[in-house]
Amino acid sequence: MGRPFSERVAHDDWRHSAERWTHAELARQGITVTGRVEQPRIRPWSTQLTVPTDAGRIWFKANCASMSFEPALQVELARLAPEDVDEPFAVDLERGWMLTLDRGATLGDASEPDAHDWRRVLRGAAALQRVAADHGPTLIAAGLPDCRPATVVGRFDRFVDVLSSLPAEHPAHVPDDLRAQLVDARPRLVDAVDLLTESSLPTTWQHGDLHPWNVFADTGRFFDFGDGQWAHAAELLSVPEAWISRQPAVSWPDVLEAYGEAWDVSPDDLAAQLRAASLTQPVNRTLVWWGCLQEATAAEWTQWGDGVLHHLTRVLEP
Repeated sequence: MGRPFSERVAHDDWRHSAERWTHAELARQGITVTGRVEQPRIRPWSTQLTVPTDAGRIWFKANCASMSFEPALQVELARLAPEDVDEPFAVDLERGWMLTLDRGATLGDASEPDAHDWRRVLRGAAALQRVAADHGPTLIAAGLPDCRPATVVGRFDRFVDVLSSLPAEHPAHVPDDLRAQLVDARPRLVDAVDLLTESSLPTTWQHGDLHPWNVFADTGRFFDFGDGQWAHAAELLSVPEAWISRQPAVSWPDVLEAYGEAWDVSPDDLAAQLRAASLTQPVNRTLVWWGCLQEATAAEWTQWGDGVLHHLTRVLEP
């Protein structure tokens, strides 16, 4: 795929190109850049530029190839649910570039989210999922990866084969003993897929990384959609559950109740689907990590590559 993403976006030529496009898009709307454009972060999967203007701060974002669908997806989600998702200020769909307005502090910046905050987040996420559920072809056409339950077992089998074939020194290598454990876990995954295929909750958009720094504090609007997938609705709950498990003052069952109420699903029914999704979501999350590291440097694979195995081996958890 050529030069690693993080090296490419750190190069002056790329910065100049991104800034020229940004200036042109802002000028088209009568907005003037008033200061130095900064690049606060580069990761193997994305980078951002902050642009001071006479209309406030503007954010530029570019993603690696596997996540370059984000601008197109955000355009569609904003069209479907303008109260939940901001329409990008400008997009370049071919290059996967996007400008968005600064909407202030995130929920994580503002405070330690409490149960009320989390219940609001999950109600809002469920509402967006309910809208999105009827628009699968449109969202998939925008680039949202198709990770519906019926695709999961095949994806799992491919990852077991691919990762087993990697050199032993590779951070994502699956040794023989781990391969045997994963193969033994396959029937449980098949059962989970069967349950989710017939479940009361649908396949729909799921955020993929729903944590307090991806929700705006004042409006409750969602952003950062590059981890998103077209998958079973309950897979959205995996990341919030992991975050809340680290907050002893917040009760996960109380928060989960708000999500179930938004879908009109009984607690027992939702719990069964969440248990099944706890097996399918790791496989689909592995796809995210594998994809975003395809343009990584060797050093980045060393730093981040264990995420691939971390997620795939979560299917072994009781």
